[in-house]
Amino acid sequence: MDPVSTPTLPTTDRADGIARLREALLAADFTADGLLDLLGAAAYAALARSETVPALRATRGDGPLETLVRLFLLQQPVAHARVAAVLPVDACLADGWLTRAGDGDSLCATVDVRPYGGPDGEDWFIVSDLGCAVGGAGGIGSRDPGVVLGVGGASTTLAGITVRTPVQSALDIGTGSGIQALHAAQHATRVTATDPNPRALHITRLTLALSGAPEPRLKEGSLFEPVADATYDQIVSNPPFVISPAARLTYRDGGMGGDDLCRSLVQQAGERLNEGGYAQFLANWQHVEGEEWQDRLRSWVPRGCDAWIVQREVQDITQYTELWLRDAGDHHADPVEYAARYDAWLDEFEARKTKAVGFGWITLRKTAAAEPSVTVEEWPHPVEQPLGEVVRAHFARQDYLRAHDDAALLAGHFKLADEVMQEQVGLPGAEDPEHVVLRQNRGMRRATKVDTVGAGFAGVCDGSLSAGRILDAIAQLVGEDPVGLRDRSPAQIRLLVEQGFLEPVEHGAGSAHLTEPLEL
Repeated sequence: MDPVSTPTLPTTDRADGIARLREALLAADFTADGLLDLLGAAAYAALARSETVPALRATRGDGPLETLVRLFLLQQPVAHARVAAVLPVDACLADGWLTRAGDGDSLCATVDVRPYGGPDGEDWFIVSDLGCAVGGAGGIGSRDPGVVLGVGGASTTLAGITVRTPVQSALDIGTGSGIQALHAAQHATRVTATDPNPRALHITRLTLALSGAPEPRLKEGSLFEPVADATYDQIVSNPPFVISPAARLTYRDGGMGGDDLCRSLVQQAGERLNEGGYAQFLANWQHVEGEEWQDRLRSWVPRGCDAWIVQREVQDITQYTELWLRDAGDHHADPVEYAARYDAWLDEFEARKTKAVGFGWITLRKTAAAEPSVTVEEWPHPVEQPLGEVVRAHFARQDYLRAHDDAALLAGHFKLADEVMQEQVGLPGAEDPEHVVLRQNRGMRRATKVDTVGAGFAGVCDGSLSAGRILDAIAQLVGEDPVGLRDRSPAQIRLLVEQGFLEPVEHGAGSAHLTEPLEL
């Protein structure tokens, strides 16, 4: 596949033209909900995978919505008269959203425009290069190094885990099509978006304008270079994190060796955050022979920052190589060329003693604490998005645990978090279970083993009694020394609080009181 030059982008000079286009799209119900109603669940999901055949079959009618789907999502030529019945054609041609097809009687879109539903029901639109809305099994369809992708799984993952408290300033590094900047514009007074690709900055401007959001400050450059010594309340980035032997595609290849780009991004973020501010990234990291991956990531955390790092997936180097060769469409290239590229990736990994690559989330929070909290864990299991509030609550719990020694913990009051279930595991008919599992049905959907005392303790936590009084009652019930039980229980209580099974409450906040005997 030879390099293909990307087409000229629509202008952003005429705000009235963009406003008229937005009104026309909404009038035709060209929204996330409208697409789902028109296409049905199966074709809608297929379109998100860049599989277009089901959507082509579902848009064989000639209604306004079918016209727009064929034009902007499926990139099909559509008759001029049919488009004119839905859009302000002359303005769209003049502004560069549309161009004339070769036959002269049909029109084509110059960019992909994809409806995207905001978290509070907003009707947004994500602009990207043609054929590059989400990638897919067939690759991105272009080898132009400046190609700009739309919203894929990584984009929505980062949007879902981002803390959404109101802030004065937010920074989106490597903005791409502008999805993170668009989200940030809803809760940040000032949004700055950077990218080394000027085409991406232009598309970000299109995305926010067509979505009716305020225009961000756009700055060209890599990582923190364009923002000098500025600091922010929030930093987000879905960076070009792919660990590759050469920087071929701007949107994914960072141009630094190994995982150096992600490391640099994380390490430099600390001095760019205001006190209490969050920095949240997606990243890849190397699993290197003779090194614990957790230690590698702990070394990335800047001074003065709490951190929560979650490894979501690990791929061996062959799986990883094949994934990104497919992403670039290299599996459709000449077999000899494909083999050479594959070999180059493995050479790079071998030189760096890399045996696998991890993928996950990194969250930093600027703190003045003398001993920052750094949690590095592996959690490959399903979670429930959005997780922004879960992330915020994680750091709030770290603050609580840091401020409470064991004596203060036993004097504290707790309640069981919502939608926590208990499972007993053991042989059928056995009098006692082998172990008890507490499981969350929301958020991270964690599961943790506890003993019968831990299960009984969690089950009666409603905020009305202190932890120490509950333990004393349990000791009396099971015939155990209450002093010994108080001595060995804080570690388990800390774990349950840290993982979100128990929530600290103000004294007297519970409405119920322990009047019935405890049952374990």
